[in-house]
Amino acid sequence: MASLPLPPSSSLLGCRRSFAPASSALPFPRPSTGALQKSTRRKKFFVPAAAAVLDEAPVLDPSQDPRDAVASLKLKLLSAVSGLNRGLAASEEDLRRAEAAAKELESIGGTVDLTRDLEKLQGRWKLIFSSAFSSRTLGGSRPGPPTGRLIPLTLGQVFQRIDIFNKDFDNIVELQFGTPWPLPPIEATATLAHKLEIIGTSNIKITFVNTTIKPTGSYSQLPQLEIPRLPDSLRPPSNTRSGEFEVTYVDRDTRITRGDKGELRVFVIS
Repeated sequence: MASLPLPPSSSLLGCRRSFAPASSALPFPRPSTGALQKSTRRKKFFVPAAAAVLDEAPVLDPSQDPRDAVASLKLKLLSAVSGLNRGLAASEEDLRRAEAAAKELESIGGTVDLTRDLEKLQGRWKLIFSSAFSSRTLGGSRPGPPTGRLIPLTLGQVFQRIDIFNKDFDNIVELQFGTPWPLPPIEATATLAHKLEIIGTSNIKITFVNTTIKPTGSYSQLPQLEIPRLPDSLRPPSNTRSGEFEVTYVDRDTRITRGDKGELRVFVIS
């Protein structure tokens, strides 16, 4: 956030000469240099921008560069979700704080139009927060297994790899499974491959293709396992293997999405 311009300290201290004419017949004592410096420091602190920060309200100064305002709100969002283990350690208060910060950034970013800005989706994105993870499951509209409860599963980093040219949309999840002592834990990377389709101007529909599991760490020499998509005739009617979400903010390094159950997700480019 850009700071408000203040007059140089020399001009403030220069006012001392106006209170000190050659004649000593003054109706009040001349202020000391130390008092003036303390007053100057107080003026620098109690500027409107600082007061707004203390009130946690966005400062929309007409003279402020919009890019500075966006950068400030992005920093506020990142600060709100930091230290929450992607949402797994989030409390209700943490969720409210993240939601409020996301809405501020969405508001200043305006309406997303992927028909015009589709290239902004291109790349590998790292998930830094999901409100669905606060339920202590793998989250989403189809909750996965509880983490660390029924099975000794540890969720690692989560990425989305988007290729707008080939319409590929891959969810990449790092997993660690506990094993009996003295065996080392099983580490693996699961890649859930999808095809993407733009719906309207800001919604994305993804359709599942297959899942690939590649052992890593101590078991990296094992071959990867591919789990193909079941034929339509064999899949239950409720298992559509597709999902839809809305992109509510996107730029070159930050993306906010809202899931089909209202989940808030925050990504940064990796």
